[in-house]
Amino acid sequence: MRPQAAAFPVKNHRFASAGSRLQPTRRLGYIRRMQRPSPALSTAQVLLFGAAIVTLSMGIRHGFGLWLQPITQAREWSRETFSFALAIQNISWGLAGIFAGMLADRFGAMRVIMAGGLAYALGLIGMAYAVTPLQFTLSAGTLIGVAQAGTTYAVVYGVIGRNVPAARRSWAMGIAAAAGSFGQFLMVPLEGLLISHFGWQAALALLGLGALLMVPLARGLREPGFAGAGPVVRDQTILQALGEAFRYPSFQMLMAGYFVCGFQLAFIGVHMPSYLKDHGLAPQVASYALALIGLFNVLGTYASGSLGQRMKKTYILSFIYMARALAIAAFLALPLTPVSVYLFSSVMGLLWLSTVPATSATVAQIFGTIHLSMLGGFVFLSHQVGSFLGVWLGGVLYDRSGNYDLVWYGAIALGVFASLINLPVREAAIVRRGVPLPAGGRL
Repeated sequence: MRPQAAAFPVKNHRFASAGSRLQPTRRLGYIRRMQRPSPALSTAQVLLFGAAIVTLSMGIRHGFGLWLQPITQAREWSRETFSFALAIQNISWGLAGIFAGMLADRFGAMRVIMAGGLAYALGLIGMAYAVTPLQFTLSAGTLIGVAQAGTTYAVVYGVIGRNVPAARRSWAMGIAAAAGSFGQFLMVPLEGLLISHFGWQAALALLGLGALLMVPLARGLREPGFAGAGPVVRDQTILQALGEAFRYPSFQMLMAGYFVCGFQLAFIGVHMPSYLKDHGLAPQVASYALALIGLFNVLGTYASGSLGQRMKKTYILSFIYMARALAIAAFLALPLTPVSVYLFSSVMGLLWLSTVPATSATVAQIFGTIHLSMLGGFVFLSHQVGSFLGVWLGGVLYDRSGNYDLVWYGAIALGVFASLINLPVREAAIVRRGVPLPAGGRL
């Protein structure tokens, strides 16, 4: 790992002068000075295996809305019961993501992803055979949420940040996000076919077997610097890194914007299939709509990552949130037909996960990559709090009022808010006292 840059004096950091040894500390028991940098994985290897893992993990997740009606009808549960379990999944993902990021930063991503793949398989099988709301919430909610924390963006982006040069980092993160989008395009129609041909329970069990593929794929992200039993060296403790980030206004604004992202995406992903069926559209319209979101999101996330190398990422984020608000408003104003659904899905697909590379690359640019998985986990926790509310409120308000109107209108208002809150974010690297800027400004 290379030393990080600094622009913003931070008090109470235990740094000696540049080139000298750090003073001993036992604060978290793992700080050591690196004697020489560890060799990095090739960009091609990181992207190949990271993209495959994200494709599986996100692809499975994006299809959960297809199970809402089959499960609630078979179990005679309300939509609120199903929505609450997926809301818990989102919040569990966010909370566990912090600790998954800490473990990945300290011991490497490989072990975390392997554990996540095993938990994913167990959660899907438990989701299939749960017979009470509590069992369903523990499997579909808690266990799968923890599994997603270890197999998606925060952990994989940590590997990218440590192994891909800063000049190509935003582009590489765009590639990984596009892989998650391709997973949605690939997996959602497949999940629909599995449900129609084998029934909803067997379909979940088959997906559980597919999730196990993440375990061998994780070996492709085994970083040389984490080969030994000891942790990797860093110039900040966890508490110092967290204190620095949460005192920085731009970090708070990024978290606020990501909250909105989670609210919008979770509500649409889980409730739009049922919204379309409630309005008399054929079931395959929902499957095609989610697949179109995934297909166009491949283009959107790649474009976002590439543009982030050329222009301010905060402007990209502001545009994305405002465009989402306008797209939702147009969708509600137009007559609801398969054509209008497909047009809306295509536009939303371009905007769907395009916030991910821009947000993650901004965090890396400001704070460096040493604690990137952990800080990314905290930003993602904000996203998942929004996801919790989007999924849960969708079910609650539907059961109370018989429609989703209030949640749609809330998604529009939040989009405008997120667009404005991202404009003043500062992307410049923090300057830490006693830590020199590396040659070429690379973080």
